[in-house]
Amino acid sequence: MTQQGRLTARSLSYVVLTAGVVVWLAPFAWMVLGAFKTQDEIFADPPTWWPHSPTGGNFARWLTELHFGTFFGNSLVVAVLTVLGNLLFCSMVGYALAKMDFAGKRALLGVVLVTIMVPGVVTFVPLFVIVAKMGILDTYGALVLPFLTQPVGVFLMRQFMLDIPDSLLEAARIDGASETRIFTRVVLPLCGPALATLGILTFLGSWNNFLWPLVASQTESMYTLPVALSLYSTGQYATDYGTLLAGAVLIITPILALFVSLQRYFVQGIATMGLK
Repeated sequence: MTQQGRLTARSLSYVVLTAGVVVWLAPFAWMVLGAFKTQDEIFADPPTWWPHSPTGGNFARWLTELHFGTFFGNSLVVAVLTVLGNLLFCSMVGYALAKMDFAGKRALLGVVLVTIMVPGVVTFVPLFVIVAKMGILDTYGALVLPFLTQPVGVFLMRQFMLDIPDSLLEAARIDGASETRIFTRVVLPLCGPALATLGILTFLGSWNNFLWPLVASQTESMYTLPVALSLYSTGQYATDYGTLLAGAVLIITPILALFVSLQRYFVQGIATMGLK
């Protein structure tokens, strides 16, 4: 290919990628700009991109009337506890499946792989019955316990740990280190990218979870942000789209901040975990 041809191909690829980015970002731009519009301007015909009379009333309603701090705190507590549980338990099970020999290891790995393919809605009713029988409905326990370990997280950690040299672990055993010490002092420090990836994915899933908190939370004081967004932006006969868009902006902001701060580890973890 000639120099001119390569430049043309590169320019064409840039145009296509730029168009894709614009199409992908357009809904987010509409959401952010719409959060500063009044209800009448949102429904204006023809529609407008930039607010003619920007207002912060939609955000003010969340911060004053709708007790945003309570819902944000609930979502944060649930997400943080869920992330910590997954980082601990998924890495422990992943280590056992990757570096330890025991009876039934292959069968356990098969169970993990099969569980990944089971839709969450299948276990929804059994989980609710179990939580109700335990008497922990409308508590943080009901929102956190069913999600402390995820099969996808176990599989991710197992695949990453397979790349850790066995000779490194054997050297630690020769020095007299226990399995617990090897796991905490040798293996976990090497799993930074995988742990960051698992943490981001788990936080994202917990932060955006709607259906389970909707049925497990019985009172307003235990609502998470997605539940509050659904219930308080939709009236009996109409939807307050300004409040809805402002709430969506408030929900997505922590996720974007988390991803931006950990994106280097996230990309590294996805690139290096490998499938064997």
